[in-house]
Amino acid sequence: MAAHRKPPQRPLTGHTVRTAATLALAGAAAATCFDGTGHADPQPTPAQVKARVAALYREAEAATEKYDGAKEEADAAQRRLSALQDETARRQQRLNTARNALGSIAAAQYRDGAIAPAWQLALSSDPNRYLEGAALAERAGDRQAAAVSRVGRQLREIERLRGAARVEVNSLRSRQAELRRQKKTVTAKLDEARRLLARLSPRQRGEITGAAPAERVSRSAADPREPLERAGSVPAPSGRAAVAVAYAYGKLGSPYVWGATGPHAFDCSGLVQAAYRAAGLSLPRTSYAQINAGRRVSRSELLPGDLVFFYSGISHVGIYVGGGRMIHAPNPSAPVRLAPIDQMPFAGATRVA
Repeated sequence: MAAHRKPPQRPLTGHTVRTAATLALAGAAAATCFDGTGHADPQPTPAQVKARVAALYREAEAATEKYDGAKEEADAAQRRLSALQDETARRQQRLNTARNALGSIAAAQYRDGAIAPAWQLALSSDPNRYLEGAALAERAGDRQAAAVSRVGRQLREIERLRGAARVEVNSLRSRQAELRRQKKTVTAKLDEARRLLARLSPRQRGEITGAAPAERVSRSAADPREPLERAGSVPAPSGRAAVAVAYAYGKLGSPYVWGATGPHAFDCSGLVQAAYRAAGLSLPRTSYAQINAGRRVSRSELLPGDLVFFYSGISHVGIYVGGGRMIHAPNPSAPVRLAPIDQMPFAGATRVA
C-alpha cells in the first residue's frame, strides 16, 4: 500500500502574487457593487434640479416673509422701548426736581426748629402778624403734603414704566432670536439652490431661472398712464392703483434681494409695499398680512393695481397689471418682471385702492 504524501508546494512567483491580488481586488469591487455602498450619487437631471430649485425658492420665500414679519415686530418693539425709556428719563428728571424741593423745605424746618403754636402766639410781639403767618404756614404745610404725594405718584409711575420697558426688552429679544432663525433658514436654502445651479451649464441654468423671459417692458416709461395702456384697456380702479402700477413698471429689471423694500432692490412683498407707498398708501410688510389689507376680490374681478397672492401659505404676492399678468419680484435668480398669474398656484386677491 502506497504511503500518502502531500504534494510538494511550489513557491509563489511574482506573477502568481499579482494575479491573486488582482482577483482579490476584483472580488472586493464586485462585492461592493452588490451591496450598493460603492456607488457614487447619481447626478440629478436638469428637470430634477429645476424642481428642487423651485421648491427651495418657495421655502426660502416663505421664510423670508416670516423674517420680514419678525423684523417689523422687532422694529416696533424697539420704537416702543425707546419711547418708554425717553418718558422714564423725563419723569425721573421731574422727580429729581420735586425731591430737591422737598429736601430744601425739610432742611429749613430743621434749622428753624419746631416751636409749639401756643408758645409762638404767647411770645410774639405782634399777635396779629403771627396769626397771619400761622395761616400761611398751614397752607404751606398743605402744599408740602401735596408735593410729597406727587413724589409718591411719580415714583410709582416710573416703576410702571420700567416694568413695561422690561416687557419690551424681552419682546425685542424674542423677535431678534426669530430673525436669526429665519435668516439662517433663508440663507441655507438659497445656498443649496446656488450649489445645484452651479452644476449646470449656462444654457441649462438659463432655462431653469428664466434668464431670458419672453415678456420685457422698458423701464423708461415717461408717461405713468402708458403702462396701463400696455396692460390692456381696463383702467385701474383708482388714481392710487394707477400710481402703484406705474411704479412697478418703473422697477422692472430691479434685483430681488430678500428683506429689501427698495428703492433699488425688492423682495415680493417689499415691491408691493414700495409701490403703494409711492401712491401714498401704507401697507403691511408681509404677504400674509397684505392679503387682509383691503377688500377681497375674485380672480374674474381683477383690475390693475390689485394684489394677487399665491401658494397655500400666502408666501408670494404680485401687482396685477391687466391681461392676466402681474409684476412681481420672483426670487434671487430673476429680477422684477412681468409674468402670467397662472404661473403659480393662485390663492386670492385683494383690492387696496
